[in-house]
Amino acid sequence: MSINAITTSRERWDVQASLIAKRTHNPIRSIVENIVVEPNPDKPMIALSIGDPTIFGNLKPAREVIEAVKESLESELYNGYAPSTGYEEARRAVAEYSSDENVTVDPKDVVLCSGCSCALDLCITALAREGQNILIPRPGFAIYRTLAEGLGVSVRSYNLRPELGWEVDLDDLETQIDESTAAIIINNPSNPCGSVFSRDHLLDILDVAAKYYVPIIADEIYEYMVFPGRTFYSLASLSSHVPILSCSGLTKRFLVPGWRMGWIIIHDRQGILDKEIRKALQCLSQRIIGSNTIVQGALPKILKNTPQRYFDNILVTLDAHATLSYSYISKIPGLEPIKPNGAMYMMVHIELPSFPEFNSELEFVKRLLAEESVFCLPGQCFDYPSYMRLVITVPQEMLEEACLRIQEFCARHHVKTYFNESLNTISY
Repeated sequence: MSINAITTSRERWDVQASLIAKRTHNPIRSIVENIVVEPNPDKPMIALSIGDPTIFGNLKPAREVIEAVKESLESELYNGYAPSTGYEEARRAVAEYSSDENVTVDPKDVVLCSGCSCALDLCITALAREGQNILIPRPGFAIYRTLAEGLGVSVRSYNLRPELGWEVDLDDLETQIDESTAAIIINNPSNPCGSVFSRDHLLDILDVAAKYYVPIIADEIYEYMVFPGRTFYSLASLSSHVPILSCSGLTKRFLVPGWRMGWIIIHDRQGILDKEIRKALQCLSQRIIGSNTIVQGALPKILKNTPQRYFDNILVTLDAHATLSYSYISKIPGLEPIKPNGAMYMMVHIELPSFPEFNSELEFVKRLLAEESVFCLPGQCFDYPSYMRLVITVPQEMLEEACLRIQEFCARHHVKTYFNESLNTISY
């Protein structure tokens, strides 16, 4: 035995998971994986639950995007490791793509990541320390909680207001902030709501962040995915005083989620993040050894050559799907859809007293799956009970069929209710 051998008291194998692993929990996965229900064998499955716009093959990336990747691959210039934050030419392409008349992005402010979820992970990890908290929207994308709590960072939810098209409840947002608040996450356009914030509302949000000196993580993966008549405003284009880490990527707008190409843009006109956070993001990027180099090589042409008509056609399709599904579901007794203005989703309120067989929206969606082979995500996945989320990217004929099945399901289970104000009771 070596004289330098370390003596231990170990007498058996005892391999334990890390605290980060033990604290990591994905609410959507745990809920969905516990829905053990067999769909109706007489009806083909229609999954309105999957946030992957490519799954049914009706929405495809632009030909220019495919050609750019083929050219990158065949050049054999991008088979090795890139700098951890990305190739200079790829970061410059993102900077140009993300600049407009109100904000100019420098390539040094861009960090390329393995998808937008990786970008969010790096931002939360850079800004928040164990014992601090971040603020997330309710309803909201579950991964914010997953990423934060794994790090020992607590989560506080601020409410969105369905009666106002899912605007942020600004009073509630303010009450959640304290000395330990490290960041506010703003998701616009929204998953799961399909909402698009107005310029004035974004300015109000920025005022709250400035008042309490809290930086913002802007999840803008659905940037520009707004329906005709609406306008997307990036948070960074409206603020010169609040430091903002904007997260986006190719995933949704370019319809290539599996390519895992996302980015962080550091918007910090006052130099507030220069002391530590910029360096922290660079160090954290070294943990993933950079993002997909083949796609990096294609980024300049993807971002420059994809024609606007391609994006316009996708949005016309999604808007038509939103209108179709809303027109059907709004006529179904017991359901109250909130029509989206962007992204790929629609939230539907379930008036549970009108469906007395079901104690929760989870029971409702389970039975919908069992009887009609239509699968929607229950609101619990987004910390918002009594709602369900529908994905509107499925082919139109499939979406229409799903709406008809939901209509038939509700017709079987809906019971008229009457509210007695004097007794404060509901009768059937």
